[in-house]
Amino acid sequence: MKITSSLAACALGAAALLSAGAMPAAAAGYPDRPIRLIVPTSPGSTADVVARVVADKLGQVLAQPLIVENLAGAAGIPGTRQLVSAKPDGYTLAMVSSNHAINPSLYKSMPYDTVRDVTPLAIIGTTPLVVVVAENSPYRDIGALLAAARAQPGRINYGSSGTGSVLHLAGELLKSKASVDMVHIPYRGGNALITDVMSGQIQTAFLAVPSVLAQIQAGKLRALAVSTPKRLAVLPDVPTLAEAGVKDYAYDAWISLIGPAGMPAELVQKIQTATQQAMADAQLRKTLDPQGFVSLGGDSAQAATLLKDEIAKTQSLVSAAGLTPE
Repeated sequence: MKITSSLAACALGAAALLSAGAMPAAAAGYPDRPIRLIVPTSPGSTADVVARVVADKLGQVLAQPLIVENLAGAAGIPGTRQLVSAKPDGYTLAMVSSNHAINPSLYKSMPYDTVRDVTPLAIIGTTPLVVVVAENSPYRDIGALLAAARAQPGRINYGSSGTGSVLHLAGELLKSKASVDMVHIPYRGGNALITDVMSGQIQTAFLAVPSVLAQIQAGKLRALAVSTPKRLAVLPDVPTLAEAGVKDYAYDAWISLIGPAGMPAELVQKIQTATQQAMADAQLRKTLDPQGFVSLGGDSAQAATLLKDEIAKTQSLVSAAGLTPE
């Protein structure tokens, strides 16, 4: 999902806020007790791993612990529902990923409004995706894979972590931009998908770089291309899809910090500034960056713009994929 334009000002926004003066008096007493951080994904997921690293550092900045609570299932809707039902006092926050923007296009009825019922607080960062095949796959590069897909329409399978997931829509975008016909195979989560790609049970998949970087570096998976506009520092020899001839391809997953709707402006500013301070910490970057995660730190306004842009882009992708809302 191309979010480069939406995030272009993040670095400048972060720098400005980090140089800001004292916090408004209305937020001076916050926080005076632990903060609940809802993560609407399963333990061990990329969003969960990132959330726990950020929570640890953000707790240090705020001088109160952030207690991570995984509320997975149903595309993150139940967990997010608890967030939007909480008091807007800053003591219940959530770390959401791209699914938050995808869900409105997949479900006819939602128990909350994805935009109106939340307060975007900060953009945490992006998770680049990588096209992978088994280490013994006959496809040595992305060009060979796409050539095979064109020569044998409907014979190449690509897997994802579920219908309508980021990994699914990344594949649908590739099909559209590369004019190829590949068959989508949905899995219930990423672990079984990774195993089946490594064993050759399924030919290819888009996967989050942090989830498969170790397998790529160990030679168990072959990386064919990355989803980002530029090559990744952790995979410098792997071309972008745009470099490989898939014009204008760019699709990253993302992670943002949100709160319930109605949070006071002073509180929003304090949390977003503290989050940006946490994201700028050298030790945090040393932990996350080598895994392929791109740390950012966009402010509340940028996070709100990102959410609205992503909802619109997702609607187009879901429509093009022929997915019918449930």
